[in-house]
Amino acid sequence: MMTGMPDRALSFGAAARAYERFRPGYPEELADLVLAYAGRPVRTALEIGAGTGKATRLFARRGITVTATDPDPAMLAELRRHVPADVRVRQAAFEQLRADERHDLVYAAAALHWTAPHRRWERIAGLLTPGGVFASFGGPLRLADPAVRDAVAVARSAYLADDEIPSPDGTPPAARMQWPGTELRACGWFTDVRQSEIPRRITVCADDYVGVLSTVSAYLELPPPVREQVFDRIRDVLPGTVEVTADVTVHLARRTSQP
Repeated sequence: MMTGMPDRALSFGAAARAYERFRPGYPEELADLVLAYAGRPVRTALEIGAGTGKATRLFARRGITVTATDPDPAMLAELRRHVPADVRVRQAAFEQLRADERHDLVYAAAALHWTAPHRRWERIAGLLTPGGVFASFGGPLRLADPAVRDAVAVARSAYLADDEIPSPDGTPPAARMQWPGTELRACGWFTDVRQSEIPRRITVCADDYVGVLSTVSAYLELPPPVREQVFDRIRDVLPGTVEVTADVTVHLARRTSQP
């Protein structure tokens, strides 16, 4: 959700309420994983592309002073309704952030792929204290039943061949290390790069699953009448409730002193 990126990156603000309502939050296990990796007290954190603050809340509950940043005012207006009053909120794209204050933790929740690749890792390193931790996490919500998944693919096929975002660096889905771990290992600014998976399944009603789709950039790009037609077609092939895989892929890395 970063300024200067493709139109898909700027499509979320109009769906801020839906994003808050339908997107699942993050499990406490995620905070446990990140803080255990840090191995030292984490007092301050900065979030890149905070959206409506689902990840902000997770870390703020641990007593961390969080600065939540996002370029979209609609997203931040929704975020302010749900986060503790002591969370710092700043309207800014990642590329506008300056290293005037360094943090123990910098993280991005399903947002890093919207940032500009030029000097990405140098910029993130500049926002961290030496030895500070960077975390990126997220993952697509996929229908667990292959038959239902195929039916939905057929229903949307006249308008969308796919509704997922490909790997930014072209890493194949079967590769052991996925993006951004691939770039973190190569950039020179980070060490001890790790990839973990938090498996998760949720069950939602058909309308709520379509609500999730209403927050996905591929659908948000469609003209509103076309979007509603696609959603109607998808609803027609869904059972009353659906099981969804909502696994969280986590990448962790530690800032070096110099590349």
